[in-house]
Amino acid sequence: MTRTDRLTAILDLLAESGHVEVEDIVTRLGVSPATARRDLDSLAKQRLLSRTRGGATTGSVAYDLPGRYNRDDHAEAKQEIALAASALIRPGAVIGLSGGTTNTALAQLLSTREDLNAPSHTPTLTVVTNAINIASQLAVRPNIKIMVTGGILNPRSYELVGPYTDVIMQKVALDIAFIGVNGVDPDLGPTITDEGEAMVNTVMARRATESYVVADSSKVGRRSFAAMAGYDFRHLITDSGISAEHKAAFEAKGTEVIVAPAS
Repeated sequence: MTRTDRLTAILDLLAESGHVEVEDIVTRLGVSPATARRDLDSLAKQRLLSRTRGGATTGSVAYDLPGRYNRDDHAEAKQEIALAASALIRPGAVIGLSGGTTNTALAQLLSTREDLNAPSHTPTLTVVTNAINIASQLAVRPNIKIMVTGGILNPRSYELVGPYTDVIMQKVALDIAFIGVNGVDPDLGPTITDEGEAMVNTVMARRATESYVVADSSKVGRRSFAAMAGYDFRHLITDSGISAEHKAAFEAKGTEVIVAPAS
């Protein structure tokens, strides 16, 4: 396990109950107590947790996410998708991240990538997002340049939507966009519960040279309220739970399906 993988795993352990002990890390990750303490100290310096005697808590986090971010039956699949998405991102890239639990997992992974946290006089990554929780998560990374789109906050998702968001998005050019959705269907394409979020997602995807819908397999074949009208849906990153029939149906429509390896 690499150091980046360890840091991500520690944050996952912390998310389970809000606190983690050095002994938990030693047992779960198979590392020495000294390594566990060094990793906790590193995450504390990055303001991702608060150190305590013998462990750490989430006390340094300045906000509470909506409940759907904290109770997720598909967290492992989303972590796998995040790893596959991260592999597409090169240092120096300009990326777009919509809101959602899968992109939140991706943002957490990016925050611990060693190449993006190496000393640099220029941004190692530029992130454009309409999700304030993602912006807050990455804001403590001095090498990552953050642009928040502006707009009206949707308190159910922590995403900014509306005409102000659209105006700002028209002024940026992205290398890659990662679009979180509530459902994705071979015929209808990606769909979102909220029509305002669907519009922002569409604009973000169209401002990117390449765009990828990120959706765990539980969302495949599902349809939500608002379609992403005008979006040329060409890339889907999902997990190994996708059926062969669904995968073939997407590919028949011209959509590349990237299946993230199981961890």
